[in-house]
Amino acid sequence: MSDEFKKTTADDFEILNAQDWSFPVPIAYGPGRLAEIGQKCVDLGLSNPLVVTDRGSSDLPFIVALQRYIAQAGLKSGLFFDISPNPRDDEIGAGRARFRAGGHDAVIAIGGGSAMDGGKSICLTAHNDIDLWAFEYEQAIPKIPNNQAFPKLITIPTTAGTGAETESTAMVTHVAKGMKFCVWHPELKPALALLDPELTLGLPQNLTAWTGADAMTHAIEAYLVPGFNPLCDGLALEGLALVSKWLPIAVREPQNIQARGGMLVGSCLAGIAFLKGLGMVHAISHMIGAEFDTQHGLTNAIVLPVVLRFNLPLQEFKVQRMAQAMGLQDSSVAVFIAHVEAVLDEINIPKALSDIDVPLSCAQRIAEKAICDIAAGSNPRQASVAEIRALTEEAITKAR
Repeated sequence: MSDEFKKTTADDFEILNAQDWSFPVPIAYGPGRLAEIGQKCVDLGLSNPLVVTDRGSSDLPFIVALQRYIAQAGLKSGLFFDISPNPRDDEIGAGRARFRAGGHDAVIAIGGGSAMDGGKSICLTAHNDIDLWAFEYEQAIPKIPNNQAFPKLITIPTTAGTGAETESTAMVTHVAKGMKFCVWHPELKPALALLDPELTLGLPQNLTAWTGADAMTHAIEAYLVPGFNPLCDGLALEGLALVSKWLPIAVREPQNIQARGGMLVGSCLAGIAFLKGLGMVHAISHMIGAEFDTQHGLTNAIVLPVVLRFNLPLQEFKVQRMAQAMGLQDSSVAVFIAHVEAVLDEINIPKALSDIDVPLSCAQRIAEKAICDIAAGSNPRQASVAEIRALTEEAITKAR
């Protein structure tokens, strides 16, 4: 990394200033802004939101604080936390039942990617009796009657990685098929994304690393998706610059609020960028997660170098742009991959999927499922089942 890249910039001092952005949805960013949630709900005309989070977050201080702020605004709220690390379709059905039974009028999804996916999926079916899987990304878009409009959705990320807070897609495990699918509807967009870096200060070192590596993967894979999309490409590169700068610091210095802010914004930008698509890292990771319930960001981080070695030899120009974003003097493919691997080493990412108990025997099965994943279709290099199996085997035995 160049000395120039390491220098403090004006943006470093401004990164903790409160900001309100309107693209692609209303975004309220800045430390301490969770305290505004009650008034934000009032401004949106809400009276009884359902707070949706994952099982691991249900008793954390930010949930107590969130419901307190809502109550201080004179509003009611409920809590649903029966969401797994890889959300399941049966859990979404239970969430819909809770929404209806509680007479709720909105969803506040707070937590990591699991909570975001759970909250969005509950919104999809909260006011209608359409089967969840009718919203699968590659199906015809269901028509929603005016009297069954989606409830308002507020998203509040507490990790810097998923980037799911500004868009409508959600990944859900189809229990019967043992596969992950993307569900969405173009009319379901967050009414507000609230980004408060203080909420990430208590994140353990390992989750900081795993979710941060997820953000890095989003930026890289989104930028490599073929096609002319300068909006997403620009966001991917800026997101990559922020994540590569702040991730190692956030892992080393968990209480560094500047690093937490930089990571939260970088993750958000990378999340917007992948509206363009993702790639083979996610195609493989989705199916590993569906079968073995592995942490999504950690799985992505392990698989990433394997897929980069497969994808990058024909992507020299894009590698040059990504290397510049990461502050590298040498923009060759080999140096870029080596740098990504060095970052993963620095934040203590395991070197193989076998280290997180993924067996070699699953490779063929995972490959046959991964090739059907929507992310496989936007990978910059098309791959056969046999090639995906080889990539999966490499990731299981020795990814780097």
